Amino acid sequence: MKNYDVVFLGHVSKDIIVTHEKTQTMIGGAVVYSAIAAKRINAEVAALTKLSVEDLAALQVFEEHGVPVIQGASRQTTSIRNTYLSPDRERRTCEALSIADPFTLSDIPENMTAGLYYLGGLIKGEFPEDFVEELAKRGRLAIDVQGFLRVSENGPMVFRDWERKREMLPLVHFLKTDAAEAEVLTGEKDPERAARILNAWGADEVMVTHNAGVAVYAGGSASSAPFTARNLTGRTGRGDTCFSAYCTWRRGHDPAESCLFAAALTSLKMETPGPFRGSANEVQTAIAERYPAKRQA
Repeated sequence: MKNYDVVFLGHVSKDIIVTHEKTQTMIGGAVVYSAIAAKRINAEVAALTKLSVEDLAALQVFEEHGVPVIQGASRQTTSIRNTYLSPDRERRTCEALSIADPFTLSDIPENMTAGLYYLGGLIKGEFPEDFVEELAKRGRLAIDVQGFLRVSENGPMVFRDWERKREMLPLVHFLKTDAAEAEVLTGEKDPERAARILNAWGADEVMVTHNAGVAVYAGGSASSAPFTARNLTGRTGRGDTCFSAYCTWRRGHDPAESCLFAAALTSLKMETPGPFRGSANEVQTAIAERYPAKRQA
């Protein structure tokens, strides 16, 4: 029986990134950014994904970083076009060009257990709710709510409220939304207030990312930290990286420390396209240099 600190589940995606400067094609998806970030800070992790046999070369991104990967069969591989509409890369449109098959319990090896199952979905339907309910019986869950709100409408993707949120949130230990998703769920524009509402609805620890930083509500206390990226060339994957860093660091640190660590790691990641390639030591150095006041607090 193999036990992991975190098992990351989600579809890899053949991403097309369109900006004012250029168009790039790369392998992405929440499972890529999150699993690699956790591995880089010394967690014992595995990635579980589904894709077409024609696209198995996409798994090389995990192998490059030493992340064990388990692939399930799918009729096609997810592919998403992200078009950034503003120089700060805060406004974008997303279009699903193809979508891989949903996850089932049979995709999870019987000889594998995890301290945390991290569901990094891209599109609603990737993780059916009955799958989530059964997986919650096996261990703690971390859920990025994107995979339950973002709906493909024959290509273009929009956010719709999660109808069963009040029923499902009590199953979630770590929950992550961005500011726009939090407003869809709660009607609240303020990230910290939205996090408090989602906590009251049942999620134990709630992270809300926004353009300036990250807010966390856990154990009756709120924490926040700004992003300090010196450029945004690696903006894609920001939320996935931030949530993974928080969940992983949280194993041995309190929520406030983990929030700060996640903000610092994500800031470094945003300065270079692709997954985070640094180390825990580099993140600690960034905290000392960029967050002196928070470090002394």
